[in-house]
Amino acid sequence: MIITKQNMADLAWQKMDNLLPCVVQNAVSGKVLMQGFMNQAALEKTLDTQLVTFFSRSKQRLWTKGEESGNSLNLVEISVDCDNDCVLALVNPVGPTCHKGTETCWAASGSADVSFIAELEQVIASRKGADANSSYTASLYASGIKRIAQKVGEEGVETALAATVKDLEELKNESADLLYHLIVLLQASDLNLSDVVNVLKKRHAK
Repeated sequence: MIITKQNMADLAWQKMDNLLPCVVQNAVSGKVLMQGFMNQAALEKTLDTQLVTFFSRSKQRLWTKGEESGNSLNLVEISVDCDNDCVLALVNPVGPTCHKGTETCWAASGSADVSFIAELEQVIASRKGADANSSYTASLYASGIKRIAQKVGEEGVETALAATVKDLEELKNESADLLYHLIVLLQASDLNLSDVVNVLKKRHAK
């Protein structure tokens, strides 16, 4: 259930002395970033400000993530589980989430494939405006939309040909090239993969 100010009183606050665990997840990459606790005041402030706010058990007060560091958690959506006793906050983080300066509060480990794609997209986006000689990606941006679109077309044809001749290794390689160049094209057009996913979601819902 998506949480609103109208239904937040329906949550199972009584189970844990008016505190509910809140898991924070990156809305784009899917990475779990941290876990904290919310009381009703923290949840209400989160909904009002769209900045994730917790109840600090050590300081016994409300604590908005990033109030000192600047590394805030911008709320996208907040929901509750089937038992109404655990909250999930989807966010767009600003800077590292962990106080140790890392992206998440968990030690580095193998990430889900979708997380890698999100990281790749961020790297590709960071090349916009860079010196054309600094990387292949930067040189693509410098060549303009027409050339990038041409590369997507070329890679699409090569992917299809690899599939036609049943060369699976080449199909994987060409598919990787196609996906990379498509991300560059989207970024050059001020779009991202989330925009494409939203279209797929709408089609899936029909």
